[in-house]
Amino acid sequence: MTLRLKTGLSLALLCSTIYAAEDKPNVVILATGGTIAGTGATSTTTVGYTAAKIGVDALIAAVPELQKVADVRGEQVFQIASESMNNEHWLKLAKRVNDMLKQKDVDGIVITHGTDTIEETAYFLNLVVKSNKPVVIVGAMRPATAISADGAINLYNAVALAGSKAAIGQGVLVALNDEIQGARDVTKTNTMTTNTFRSPELGNLGYMVSGKPTFYRASTRKHTSNTEFDVSQLEVLPAVNIAYGSANANTLAIDAFAAAGDVGIVYAGTGNGSLATPVRARLSELRKQGIHINRSSRVQNGPTIRNGENNDDQTDFTVADTLSPQKARILLILALTKTKDSKEIQRMFYTY
Repeated sequence: MTLRLKTGLSLALLCSTIYAAEDKPNVVILATGGTIAGTGATSTTTVGYTAAKIGVDALIAAVPELQKVADVRGEQVFQIASESMNNEHWLKLAKRVNDMLKQKDVDGIVITHGTDTIEETAYFLNLVVKSNKPVVIVGAMRPATAISADGAINLYNAVALAGSKAAIGQGVLVALNDEIQGARDVTKTNTMTTNTFRSPELGNLGYMVSGKPTFYRASTRKHTSNTEFDVSQLEVLPAVNIAYGSANANTLAIDAFAAAGDVGIVYAGTGNGSLATPVRARLSELRKQGIHINRSSRVQNGPTIRNGENNDDQTDFTVADTLSPQKARILLILALTKTKDSKEIQRMFYTY
C-alpha cells in the first residue's frame, strides 16, 4: 500500500511537472542596453558606471529563475545607453516587436532598456504596437555589478508579467521596483533611487508580488491594437522637438528648430502652458507658416487647458492635455504621419 501510494504520488507529481512545463508561456526578451546591462568598476559603484555592456544571453543566464515562469529566449536589438535612443531606433524596435507578436510561439515580449528614456519608448510603443499580447519594458537603476543590484528581480518580474494572462490587453507596461506602471502616465522622478518610476497624478496600475501581477486599475485612453497609427511602412518620422519655457524666455531655440526644418514644435510652457509675449508672437508666426505648435507644461501634474493661457482657437495651436512635453512630442510625431489638420490632431491628444 505504501509503495503504491508513493508511486501514485510520484506519477502525479511527474504529470504535474510535465503539464506545468508545457503550459509555460513563451516570452522573448529584446535587449537594447541600458543600466540593467551595465557594469561598474567596483561593487559599490552606482554612479559613473558603464551602461550597455552585458549581452542578452548573459542577462538571461544570470537569472535562472526566469525558466520557472516562462520559456525564455533573447535577442539583442541594440546595445546603447537610453539617452542615445532616437527615432530610427524606435522604428526598428516597433517593427521587430510587431513581427514577433504575430508569431504563435510568442505570448509576450520583455524589452530591457535604459531608464532615462524608458517612458518615451514605452509610450511610443503603446501607440504603435498592433497586438493585445503583453509588452513589458524593464530597466534598472543600479548596474548589474553593484551591491543590491535591482536588475535581476526587475527582469524576473517583467518576464512573469509578460507571460501572464492578466497583462493581456493592458497596453505597454513598465515594470520596476515591484510596481506595474502604464506607458502613458509613467515618468522618471528621481535621478538615483530604485523607486524612481511613478505615475504621479493618476497612479500605478498594480503590483508584482512573488512573481504574480495584481492590477487595480486600467487606463481609459486607447492604446496598442486600438490606435490609428501604423509605422510598418515608415522609414523616417516627422521632425518634432521641444522648446522649454522659463523666466527670461526667448525664441532662440524655437527659431533654431524652425530653421532646421521641424514640422512641429512642442512648447513646455510655465504654469498651465503659459507663453511669454515674444514666444507667443513667434510661435503664432510659425503656425501661419505651417509648423504645428503643441502647447504643454513643464509642471508635472495637471492638464494643459485649451484656451486657458492662450487663445488656441485663434492661434490654431493644440494642447497636450495631461501628457508631459516628452510624450506630447511622441504623439505629435505620430499624429503628423496621419494628418495636418490641427482639429484632428487635437482629437488625438484627447484620445490617447
